[in-house]
Amino acid sequence: MKVIMAQKLLQANQDIAEQNRKHLSQILTVNLIGSPGAGKTTLLERTIASLKKDLAIGVIEGDISTTLDAERIAGQGVDVVQINTEGACHLDASLISKALQELDPSSLDLIFIENVGNLVCPAEFDLGEDYKVALLSVTEGSDKPAKYPLVFHEARAMVITKVDLLSYTDFDLKAVEEGVKAANPAAQFFVTSAKTGEGLEAWCLWLKEAMQRKRGLSAIG
Repeated sequence: MKVIMAQKLLQANQDIAEQNRKHLSQILTVNLIGSPGAGKTTLLERTIASLKKDLAIGVIEGDISTTLDAERIAGQGVDVVQINTEGACHLDASLISKALQELDPSSLDLIFIENVGNLVCPAEFDLGEDYKVALLSVTEGSDKPAKYPLVFHEARAMVITKVDLLSYTDFDLKAVEEGVKAANPAAQFFVTSAKTGEGLEAWCLWLKEAMQRKRGLSAIG
């Protein structure tokens, strides 16, 4: 009988993630993590529409099955690679490495990775990204950061989505912001609505500044 230790699998993933990171040394890479229905694809559509005049953007779409989200993103006129995990609950570094072979990163400024809808497993796997970004919609309940702390601790930014529906829910926006900042003081906090456009300008500005910082740091390094 052969036994595969989880720690070895995680180390193997970490090794490939470091290779991805070197390959993406000039390209800002953002890993979007959220539950099914959190609004990841809609936020991505609005973000791409705002940024594509200034930045060359590519997208890696992770999903259990179908190409529905990838088709929506392709409608924005950017390069998209779909990864169907066929049941797996997250993307890993080897899947991203294969997707990068299809994207031609040398022509891009910014790559978004839309992870499989899940708040647990995606937080545990380094993909070689610069930032994990956690999404939480006001329709999901304000207890998610307490119930799934790892993803909110790992995230460099947190995006609240669907805030136009806030008055129809008992979502405690202030408590969530205070809770996340207490657990992760470095996290940026954005309150957005893809429907009304609220908060999108600040979110897009943060992405632009993050890309500029990376290019500057890379040039110095």
